[in-house]
Amino acid sequence: MPSFRNSRRVRHSASDMFELVADVERYPEFVPLCERLHVRRHVASGEGVDILVADMTVAYKMFRESFTSQVTLDRPRLTIVVEYLDGPFSHLENRWTFRPRNGDESGSDVEFYISYEFRSRTLGLLMGAMFDAAFRRFADAFEKRADEIYGRPSLAGA
Repeated sequence: MPSFRNSRRVRHSASDMFELVADVERYPEFVPLCERLHVRRHVASGEGVDILVADMTVAYKMFRESFTSQVTLDRPRLTIVVEYLDGPFSHLENRWTFRPRNGDESGSDVEFYISYEFRSRTLGLLMGAMFDAAFRRFADAFEKRADEIYGRPSLAGA
């Protein structure tokens, strides 16, 4: 089963990075392959945990696939977990973890993990390489977006 993990030190706070990734409806503006994202349902627990059900359409050239997932935004723990509900996959799991750096309030460590498998072997062969390439660009896309939204911090302490 294909998987990808990336851990990266960024020059933005863990809470800023969490909010940026949690703003899923903005993904079509900057996330590789994301053509459309629609939140169908949003339930707030009142304890800093929100649960979204969202439809995402990914597209590349003539390929276009949509899927539905449940996104758990856990602000107190600074984690985001995406669980697959419906679409072309037999399995999709995605986790984000945001950790403040000790003594550096302006920086954090961001970990991204995804594992997936298409239901159709043919679709997996056709789209697998494209997905792998896109996941390798995810961290850059989110860090660049953070620089645009929050400003580009200095290199001191990075």
